[in-house]
Amino acid sequence: MIRQNLALVKEKIEKAAKRAGRDPKEICLVSVTKTANIVQLQEAISSGISDIGENRVKDALLKYDSLGERAKGMKWHMIGHLQTNKVTKCLKIFDAIHSLDSMSLAHEIDKQAGVIGRHIDCFIEINVSGEASKYGISPDGVHNFVKQISHFSNINIVGLMTIAPISQDSEAARPYFKRLRCLRDSLRQGRIENSGIKELSMGMTQDFEVAIEEGATFVRIGTAIFK
Repeated sequence: MIRQNLALVKEKIEKAAKRAGRDPKEICLVSVTKTANIVQLQEAISSGISDIGENRVKDALLKYDSLGERAKGMKWHMIGHLQTNKVTKCLKIFDAIHSLDSMSLAHEIDKQAGVIGRHIDCFIEINVSGEASKYGISPDGVHNFVKQISHFSNINIVGLMTIAPISQDSEAARPYFKRLRCLRDSLRQGRIENSGIKELSMGMTQDFEVAIEEGATFVRIGTAIFK
């Protein structure tokens, strides 16, 4: 079932990319394994996934250890809220953090990455919708935030991330994805030193096709694969 689900998701990604006049190869599918057990995860890996997204450090560590050598061939993405006291453990396995949302977290990532001699790819989480229940930097504050962390030597600022409000209508997410793309473009035009903001991490099971049409380069999909 997972193999078929994955094939269907990839087909939808390709069609959405082509509708937008984009190359499907520009889009990275991050398979979110939050609800998947180790057997399902192994089946997904056998079916061809290469990027794993996890919301919690503890769960990711357990799955990483259970996978053994297979875990090392995957790229691991931290997509959930990250507490500063979990950074050290996070950096043991994760290749990218999609949820950089505060200066205190940036300082801790930079510090701990320096201790182990790593440079970690980070996406700045933007609260585009302004919902109180969501984490993230406000759109108005992102330029200043990027300028401040651009001088950190162990963080690679690669892009922006957002989560659109949950809706049964995927089209309702379009304005939020469009705004994130505009923020990315504005930051690139600003040519902030030491920041290579290019990527857009946006779109989940309910709205990833719209996200791709609006420029997503990373989509985070769990339910559609592991349902």
